[in-house]
Formats: sequence, structure tokens, C-alpha cells
Amino acid sequence: MDQIVPVDVTRSVLDLNRDLSVTPRVPRPGPPQRIDGMTIGFVSVTSDAPHNGEVHPDGDEILYVIAGRLRIVGESNPSKAIELGPGDACIVRKGEWHKLTMVEPAQLIHITPGPRGDYRSL
Repeated sequence: MDQIVPVDVTRSVLDLNRDLSVTPRVPRPGPPQRIDGMTIGFVSVTSDAPHNGEVHPDGDEILYVIAGRLRIVGESNPSKAIELGPGDACIVRKGEWHKLTMVEPAQLIHITPGPRGDYRSL
């Protein structure tokens, strides 16, 4: 087995498993595939999220904006949206329903816990 594995992060997410091993995976269309661990994704955001909010009951989610601008709002305080630009990050606490919208096209890194999670259809 190769000890150093190249990964095209523009086409793959990285699954950080409970045993701390990492597995690259090509995402499939539709709802996100949940794993028992953390999924790390490098996403080009060109439109609003394809759902009306999501929640992660197993742990906190980390969002980091590389480029562009995004807005995130949590259900516990919907009047307090946070706008994230290049170099900005936020932590979405476990159990917080939240929605991400595009202010301008962006590059985003997300570290999302699993295996459970849910989203609301548009």
C-alpha cells in the first residue's frame, strides 16, 4: 500500500474515520453520504445550498472560506446571520439547524461530523 496518496480535492471529499484513517471518496449526487467520523470537503460554491437548512447531531461542523463570500444563519438566532469572507471560519455547534447562502461565488472547506445528520428539502 502506498504511504503517500495524492488526492484531487476538486473531485473528492476526505473521510476521516473514527480510527483516524483517511479515505478519499468521490461524492455522488443527492444528499450527502454520512460516515462514522468526519467528512472534509473542498467545495466550489456557485449557488445557494440545495436544501433549506441542515443539522449535525454528532458533533460540531467547521466552515472555512478560502475565497468569495458566504452567509450562514442558525435557527437559534435567525436575526444574527454571519457573513464569511476569505480567511474567515466559523463553528456550527452540534444540533444547530443552519443554512448557508452564497453572497458571491466562493471556495469553502467544510469539516462535517457524522454518521447522523438531516436536511430540510426546499
